[in-house]
Amino acid sequence: MVKAIVIFGAVLFLLSQTAFVIYEGEQGFVLQFGVLIKKAPEPGLYFKVPFIQDVHIFEKRIMAAEVRPEEYITLDKKRLTVDIVSRWQITDPVTFYRTVRDPLGAKYRLNDIITGRLRRQVASHNFNEFIQAKREEIMEQVTKETRDAAKDFGLNVVDVRIKRLDLPNEVQASVFARMKAERERIAKRYRAEGEEQARAIRADADKQQKIILADAYRTAEALRGEGDAEAAAIYAEAYGKNEEFYSFVRHLDVYRKVLGSGTTLLLRSDSRLMQFLDSPSGRPAPPQAAPK
Repeated sequence: MVKAIVIFGAVLFLLSQTAFVIYEGEQGFVLQFGVLIKKAPEPGLYFKVPFIQDVHIFEKRIMAAEVRPEEYITLDKKRLTVDIVSRWQITDPVTFYRTVRDPLGAKYRLNDIITGRLRRQVASHNFNEFIQAKREEIMEQVTKETRDAAKDFGLNVVDVRIKRLDLPNEVQASVFARMKAERERIAKRYRAEGEEQARAIRADADKQQKIILADAYRTAEALRGEGDAEAAAIYAEAYGKNEEFYSFVRHLDVYRKVLGSGTTLLLRSDSRLMQFLDSPSGRPAPPQAAPK
């Protein structure tokens, strides 16, 4: 019984050293004394000679690696700090193993390649071009150059992107100060333009007010003149029809305005103002005979 168990264990150990499995998303190959014996690019069960052949398995899927932040200098001598992320895939596992050995070695090698290409591109462009106008174009060029260089390591670089873009700490304060000054200058310009427009609007409103008042005064004076002329014509017509009645009405109007409550007048007895108070007809009263 013990012998059977030992034999069964030996068989299992031999099988574990002979067979290996490539899972979905993996790829591998078999080496014997450093010489390629077999490739295993697809998922499945594979076999090898135990003890003298070695299996190496790597990821087949796209992997991402962050490049350490580096400080770069632009063509116009401005400094900036760039944080890069890259996506890459192992296309030739044998070349990959012989050049960089493992994913960690690939990350270090890609770090050096990307940093060098990006540094050259940044140094050939101005600050504003890199962060605005030509940013995508620059990163596409860096990706292409990195992809060409990574082929020698069995890698395909999918893309290289900027994860974060910052200014050095000692530069940020001065940049923010310039930005603040620029915004304040723009705000002052807008305020000045607004004040100028306000003055123009107020001046136009004052002008319109004066024009309206002048037109109203002219119209009022014209209407007043027409009224006075019409009143004079009415007075003249009334006077022509009955002079005594007209004089009587006019005197009554004067009495109503002059002889108010508590009014005291000192007039001569022969004053024309008193003629209708002495006689309704306005004629002097006849002298009375002296008493006998």
